[in-house]
Amino acid sequence: MEPLLQKLESQLSELPVPVALGLPGMRRLGPPDAPVRLEFQDWSGLATFAAGQIGKIAEDYVERRVRIEGRMRDVMAAAAGLLPGSPVASDTSWWTQMLRRAKSLASHTPQKDAEQVRFHYDVSDDFYALWLDPRRVYSCAYFRDADMTLAQAQEAKLDHICRKLMLQPGERFLDIGAGWGGLLLWAAEHYGVNATGITLSRNQHAHVNELIARKGLQGRVKMLLLDYRDLPEDVPYDKIASVGMFEHVGQVNMAGYFAKMRRLLVPGGLAMNHGITAGSIEPGQLGAGMGDFIGKYIFPGGELLHTSIVLRDLAVGGLEMVDTENLRPHYARTLWAWSDALEERLDEAHAVLVQTHGADGAETVLRAYRLYLAGCAMTFERGWTSLHQILATRPDGDMRTGTLRGAQSAYPFTRDHMYR
Repeated sequence: MEPLLQKLESQLSELPVPVALGLPGMRRLGPPDAPVRLEFQDWSGLATFAAGQIGKIAEDYVERRVRIEGRMRDVMAAAAGLLPGSPVASDTSWWTQMLRRAKSLASHTPQKDAEQVRFHYDVSDDFYALWLDPRRVYSCAYFRDADMTLAQAQEAKLDHICRKLMLQPGERFLDIGAGWGGLLLWAAEHYGVNATGITLSRNQHAHVNELIARKGLQGRVKMLLLDYRDLPEDVPYDKIASVGMFEHVGQVNMAGYFAKMRRLLVPGGLAMNHGITAGSIEPGQLGAGMGDFIGKYIFPGGELLHTSIVLRDLAVGGLEMVDTENLRPHYARTLWAWSDALEERLDEAHAVLVQTHGADGAETVLRAYRLYLAGCAMTFERGWTSLHQILATRPDGDMRTGTLRGAQSAYPFTRDHMYR
């Protein structure tokens, strides 16, 4: 054990925040007043710590094999300091790529997608309500002004998307993966569109339909429990948004997903794809066990692709990218806001989860989400993951020229409409 103890002492001395370790047999390493403290039940957990496998440490915490104490921001600073190298480095071997494709094919059938979406989004509406904004917008906010609250930044994001899509009264608007209805209802109430939303979450479907009825919007807004692949194509939409959804599509289906979006659009129509993108150019997941942790406890079946791959598949699907914006710093701030809000209401969150998961299940879910929110905030801060809003159009084939026309596109010559 002595070489392991020496390595641990060396690691502790190099971390950006002081960390204390409780070893089996009551022995301790590190300063007793350290802001971050970990208690290990066995030596295998300490070996994991020494190897910098922070995803495995997170799993041990969720499964009660390790106790972690301290502010989440300090915990994540220590976690980043433990990493032996970049977590976005990918294995690009032919065999790994084949295995990844086979796994993607198996994970993204309509049935599997529905199961995986419900695993995450149907945890508990009351639990999500504790740390999301009042509209329950569960995606990256847009801090247009530095002093915005989370709720204000989420409304700014909804309006930012509507402006980019140039929504007009009476247009047919589709929201793929509409969540708890934030964008769907904002677009209907502020831009006068006829809006349709779809989700695979039973909880979200019920919640949004209740909101539609309460607001008296039954004639202009509807929410369907439906897979995007099953959307009818007989009456196309003027504008489409997909926010925080394409992470569930899978690389194997990505070009088909964009092709479906194209068929759902009128010629000249606009589509907004707002989603998380990978820091690595090659497909894969975050290393050091982080991707495995997310897949096991939070987003089973989730796959992140680099922006370059997304844009390639978008083009293969027949859409033309007209604007792309990176909101990575905004998502880091959003996730820290969610993390801080959850940390302030841990007892309430546990009580809420006990009602749906029982005492043991509640503790498991709460531990997983504490590390998930703070860990994701860290990955966006450090550029290991990103967030892109990609605006695309279905070329209309009209070759006329004029002051505001270009070849096969009615899209404006400037972006003034986004920021005025």
